[in-house]
Amino acid sequence: MRSVLTLTTAIALSIGAARTTEACPFCEAPSLTLTEQLNQSDVAALVQWVESKPLDREEGFPGSTTYEVVEVVHDASNTLEKGGQVTLKRDRAAQKGDLFLLLGTNGTTIEWSSPLEVTETAFQYMKQAPTRETAPVERLGYFLQFLEWQDPLIANDAYAEFANAPYKDIALLADEIPRESVRDWIMDPNTPPTRIGLYGLLLGLSGNEDDAQMMLDKILEPTQEFRLGINGVMSGYMLLTGEEGLAKIEDAKLRDEDAPFSETYAAMQSLRFMWTYAPERISKERLRQSMRILLERPELADLVVTDLARWHDWSVVDRLMDMYDEEEYSIPSIKRAIVRFFLVAEKVKPEDEEGPTPEAAEKAADYLAQLRENDPETVKQAERFFFVN
Repeated sequence: MRSVLTLTTAIALSIGAARTTEACPFCEAPSLTLTEQLNQSDVAALVQWVESKPLDREEGFPGSTTYEVVEVVHDASNTLEKGGQVTLKRDRAAQKGDLFLLLGTNGTTIEWSSPLEVTETAFQYMKQAPTRETAPVERLGYFLQFLEWQDPLIANDAYAEFANAPYKDIALLADEIPRESVRDWIMDPNTPPTRIGLYGLLLGLSGNEDDAQMMLDKILEPTQEFRLGINGVMSGYMLLTGEEGLAKIEDAKLRDEDAPFSETYAAMQSLRFMWTYAPERISKERLRQSMRILLERPELADLVVTDLARWHDWSVVDRLMDMYDEEEYSIPSIKRAIVRFFLVAEKVKPEDEEGPTPEAAEKAADYLAQLRENDPETVKQAERFFFVN
């Protein structure tokens, strides 16, 4: 049960992270932005509400709303013009003159999506936004200025653009990031928690020593609660401080067995971030060393073993075999993770093609043979759906 809870919690904690390595690592799941919706539509127009007629069930009338076209953005149907009217078969309550964005797909008729209420500012924001073909620095630089805009529609969409962006593109903005503003956003209790991870990365790309101290203070705040986005703050802190900062996170979040699971898992995510995106800032061997600390935490061991296999840390081969029979690690998910580690390790090739088989590969093969004899069912389960390239 303990390992099941660990995996379930880990999945839950990943909600704030990007779902693929192509998107912002510590943002919410990418969504279709307003600019993308606008560009993908066949017909787009800014309209203003004129009148609506309510639903009449007895007459079988679904209701209707009439809009007047204020501006045509594009029109594959060639049927819209400024001052013309569009009537949709649904009742939408509003005030005369309220603005909406209409998007449609052109076919035998125009299939309209639900009207989106907008302000003139929001419409201009969408209309003037750079296209996907624009250079990443210019494109994201445009949305950067709207991250905390007073209109939530604009601010949320600007954030979504960053959530969709690869980290390598975000990193190109380092010299344009408004450092002091980002720092204030991180410290502001009214900032949506879903944005803290992104803002942590932005400050890590642009901050100074004072910012690093502020980030450390935030990381070290006593808490028993799950803090959405703290993984991004930890990663940004390590971008600024390198191995010195990593040592502080080790002491506070990895070695401290009283640290909440969510905080330790966030630190694990920051190690993964540094491994994938900033290996020039902290060496990979140093990151392996940090991850190995968590082998002492049974509630995390299955996740740690998987990461160490992915990171080709063969120094723990003997330690894992010792763990296999230790009572506190006698959890099916941990045992399967250890078996899979050995399955990867036994395939390790010598650096020189004609050289001897690496010691780690020989040990892994020997340990696998022992486990196949002593615990064949676990080995069989671990090998199921497991492939080594």
